[in-house]
Amino acid sequence: MRTKNKYEEAKKEYKGLGINVDEALAKLQSYPVSMHCWQGDDVIGFDGSTSLSGGIQTTGNYPGKATTPEQLMEDMDKVFTLVPGTKRINLHASYAIFEDGEKVDRDAIEPKHFKKWVEFAKERELGIDFNPTLFSHEKAEGLTLASSDKDIRDFWIRHCQACIRISEYLANELDTHCLMNIWIPDGLKDIPGNRLSPRKRFMESLDEILSVSYDEDKVLVCVESKVFGIGMESYTVGSSEFTMNYALSRGILPLMDNGHYHPTEVVSDKISSMLLFHDKIALHLTRPVRWDSDHVVLFDDETKEITKEIVRNDAMDRIYLGLDFFDASINRVGAWVIGMRNAQKALLYALLQPNEKLSELQDQEDFTQLMMIQEELKTYPFNDIWNYYCETNNVPIKDEWYQDVMNYEQEVLRKRD
Repeated sequence: MRTKNKYEEAKKEYKGLGINVDEALAKLQSYPVSMHCWQGDDVIGFDGSTSLSGGIQTTGNYPGKATTPEQLMEDMDKVFTLVPGTKRINLHASYAIFEDGEKVDRDAIEPKHFKKWVEFAKERELGIDFNPTLFSHEKAEGLTLASSDKDIRDFWIRHCQACIRISEYLANELDTHCLMNIWIPDGLKDIPGNRLSPRKRFMESLDEILSVSYDEDKVLVCVESKVFGIGMESYTVGSSEFTMNYALSRGILPLMDNGHYHPTEVVSDKISSMLLFHDKIALHLTRPVRWDSDHVVLFDDETKEITKEIVRNDAMDRIYLGLDFFDASINRVGAWVIGMRNAQKALLYALLQPNEKLSELQDQEDFTQLMMIQEELKTYPFNDIWNYYCETNNVPIKDEWYQDVMNYEQEVLRKRD
């Protein structure tokens, strides 16, 4: 094994800080990261939509976009060969697969429309997470679950109830939980005349959605907030305050996407507060650039701080982590690989922190030593541990995955255009 010697040397350095590297790798291997399907096809899906709405935009026109379920699954398989660790997949309802010319609207989708996804997941021992799709639809041109039009509200309520039934089917078939996340694009471009009524309607719609019977141990319903979006710059119905209060009062999970807050806010600072009041929470990891632009996840400071909070608060069994970005300006498979590997890197980096020691120094107000250790850790031989982890997972080390992706682009992606 090429990386073994450097790994053993690196282990000795980390041991000096009281860190058991083997235990850290075992924890990393057992912690699943949910990979979003919509990076591969620019969030279009397979239920007939041809363009995006709801404040969502994908920029770029890189060749090779997946346009069929088979192509999307093929691309996801390629990613799995290049990313270490335990993985799940995250589907939107718009990725329903219809057969034999069948076509139903979103309020009538059924578990059978996700049978091929279940087969795909079973063969690869993956769990599946799920999302109602309340955008890119003629009934989503205005407000959805907060609409003043009862017929529109009822349509989307039926859609979300159908998604609960589908989520329970996914959980039962795959023998693991299914995180079902509700996010709506409801809001106003300019200053509202009434902020309360849409939020009240949204609350009542959610209550009706949750009135259906489902196994709450298998289907983990969560609600996701957002600060603003294109076309809803002045007012967002599902604000952070709304979703936090709703989730807490109804006993469901809050989901925090680190692109869905003001640029001066960071989710890493929110996690510890949320853990005090919620048994479990969900996170979407992305990279906002000044706003919710869903750039590819990097191994940057905030990504590392988020994963540090997951680990140092002993919350790996309480926090569900998924990715959410889409970039059509670069190779889509490469974007997936970069983001997924960086999420895993950040988790490993967090697991290699002497968290008990750092907490002890803080309580002792020994801030000089605290800062010293935090800074010295930045140049510890982390990469030698990471390369060893990749090699033991039979995926490429360093940048060796890149040529594999470029070969795949020439042999598969460019032949699609």
